[in-house]
Amino acid sequence: MSEQLYRIALTKIQGIGAITAKQLVKRAGSATAVFQSSQKELLKMTGIATAKQILNQSVMDWTNKELEFIDKNQIKVCFFDEEYYPNRLKRVHDAPFVLYGQGNMDLNTQRIVAIVGTRSPTRCGLEICESLVEGLKKYNPLIISGLAYGIDITAHRKAVEMGLPTVAVMGNGLRRIYPREHEDFTKKMLETGGLLTEFPHDQDPDREHFPMRNRIIAGLCDALIVVESARKGGSMISALYANDYHKDVFAIPGRVGDLNSMGCNHLIKTHKANILESAADIGYVMGWDEPIESNAETPTTVAKAARKGVQPPLFTSHLTAPEQHILNLLQVSETLTSDQLLKETGVTYSQMAGLLLTLEMNGLVRALPGKRYAKI
Repeated sequence: MSEQLYRIALTKIQGIGAITAKQLVKRAGSATAVFQSSQKELLKMTGIATAKQILNQSVMDWTNKELEFIDKNQIKVCFFDEEYYPNRLKRVHDAPFVLYGQGNMDLNTQRIVAIVGTRSPTRCGLEICESLVEGLKKYNPLIISGLAYGIDITAHRKAVEMGLPTVAVMGNGLRRIYPREHEDFTKKMLETGGLLTEFPHDQDPDREHFPMRNRIIAGLCDALIVVESARKGGSMISALYANDYHKDVFAIPGRVGDLNSMGCNHLIKTHKANILESAADIGYVMGWDEPIESNAETPTTVAKAARKGVQPPLFTSHLTAPEQHILNLLQVSETLTSDQLLKETGVTYSQMAGLLLTLEMNGLVRALPGKRYAKI
């Protein structure tokens, strides 16, 4: 049997989620090795109930049916440690163990914007959503959302109309489209976008799956926009995930007391979202409007510091190796986002935050809009 089959089988074992599955594969060396382990070995890695399920291998019949569905419907399967797994999700600690995709999507494209909101939007909310997608056209992002009624489907439809790729992240398996009313439209998405889920083909859209879906939306994007939302709901969960993942969050402000504005206003008030009035605000904060200077015209660090009246640091021998690495990267690339620095250095989010804060307080780097950093 193939490693792919055993990896998919792991996802069907009760009590094994994305994090546990990754840990088991890492400890055993492969999913195949997990299923070939003895009871004693399994008990060192997991609990009794989980070990029994792995030992009796009762999930294998189901797994074979899953593989048949994958082959028949040309489903793309991607595991967390594979090269083409979405780079943005690789930096998220609770990212899916496996992703199932249908269509023609590039989840490692340069810019990804998530648009979420209430299932019961106002007419104004729908118009704002459409206007935002129109304004984002100049930046050519991939638009992602959750295929739900209201703001989600409006963002998907407008993206297709504007010729932008769009991907729907689902809270169920690919055997069915939920809600069913959107099934015909999803066929239009498959050419330059598609459908994405972490759930096997026969998984129903159970209520508890949608917060899991929302974390994928938040993890995949560079910027997440909340158009209209009540104080509680899926959109707010997506925004909180995005904050935890250090993504830029934007919210459309609304009138005080309006139910569909309470969530957005709360995010802005608590500094968990940037206020958003137009797509141009996205371009400014994310730094997507700035031209790229050629190396020949780029001023030296000393010259830039002199223009700002700042004395450039002459000696950096006191820096730690990670701090010096960050400075070297910024010296070469002019500006980098925190995500780009994470990818290059391999440190954790919390470590990177501490390193950047130390460098900023020592006058060695400065923070720019869009969570970008430059060497002083």
